[in-house]
Amino acid sequence: MRNSRSRLLVLSSFLVLLLAACSAPGIRFATNSETARATTGKAAASATTTVPVPAPTATTVPPITGNIPGSGALAQFQDTLRQIAGLAQTEVVQVNTGSGLGSGIVLDAAGDIVTNAHVVEGASSLTVKTNDGKTFSASLVGSFAQNDLAVIKMSSVDTKLTPAKFADSSKVQVGDVVLAVGSPFGLSDTVTEGIVSATGRTQSEGNGVTLNDLIQTSAPINPGNSGGALVDLNGQVIGIPTLSAPDAQQRGQPAAGIGFAISSNQVVSISQQLVANGSVTHTNRSYLGISSRDDQAGGATVVSVVSGGPSDKAGVKSGWVVTAIGGHDVADSNGLSQVLSGYKPGDKVSVTFRLPDGSSRSLTITLGERPITTP
Repeated sequence: MRNSRSRLLVLSSFLVLLLAACSAPGIRFATNSETARATTGKAAASATTTVPVPAPTATTVPPITGNIPGSGALAQFQDTLRQIAGLAQTEVVQVNTGSGLGSGIVLDAAGDIVTNAHVVEGASSLTVKTNDGKTFSASLVGSFAQNDLAVIKMSSVDTKLTPAKFADSSKVQVGDVVLAVGSPFGLSDTVTEGIVSATGRTQSEGNGVTLNDLIQTSAPINPGNSGGALVDLNGQVIGIPTLSAPDAQQRGQPAAGIGFAISSNQVVSISQQLVANGSVTHTNRSYLGISSRDDQAGGATVVSVVSGGPSDKAGVKSGWVVTAIGGHDVADSNGLSQVLSGYKPGDKVSVTFRLPDGSSRSLTITLGERPITTP
């Protein structure tokens, strides 16, 4: 009996040491009294004992006081949007053509307004309604259908005009928050919000007009928004909302959340020429001198080469596939236009091609200027 009791004491001591060596969260160590009871045959009774867990109290769970983290930033962001919307509304006007409505952006205090060419095309009369509700007659200064841009001028200015500030659209990034300001369905001073969904888009308007280097946005664009402003969080214009993608399932109705704006760099270049001369003499857009289509294996297949153009002078052949320009990968024809929009006429760039035999070739090409053509 004595030997059995001694062995039990040794075993209990070993168990205590084993429990003490455990450090995993949630393990409760045996107390001295519980160990003593276990050596006298009372372990079974203590095993059924429930140790109460105290309920959470105000002292263990501190109450939430003050502002919830992040609410200050959200309020500040909302205030920023309000300020930008208020400023942009003073820079955008409503354009009435006698047969329809559109929007325009104030270029200067003299009353020059830039809008879309399709807004004023065939207009029987032109009037401009400013943000303060005043209406003025206007006349066409010049139009450039190839870029779907036009400038009109107010006949008199007896109200304060706020000229818009234009950003460098080459710095626009996907994900940027933007506001679209215009007169959709004749509702002047309407502001919608979204993000930049893509850049460098190419989209056909019909009538032989294809627009390049467009900014795609999720900000709703509806009839009447054309010619208005797409502004960034600095309150600067990054583009002119021009068209929406058609929804094939809705018989040509505008697709929700897919709108396109002419980039501000194009707007500035064309509008300055129209104000100065009434016409456009330079597109100021880089030019490879090829026509292309998407290649199934990736890249843009050269369909034809313009005789005497930049690519022709460099030795480019039909059937070659453009895969990169200046180290930037080219996934398709849209990608080709997007990359080219980052260069100026006269820039020398390295263009990489995939040849029909599967080999690669790189050529240095001096970019030309896209010619002015009649749509």
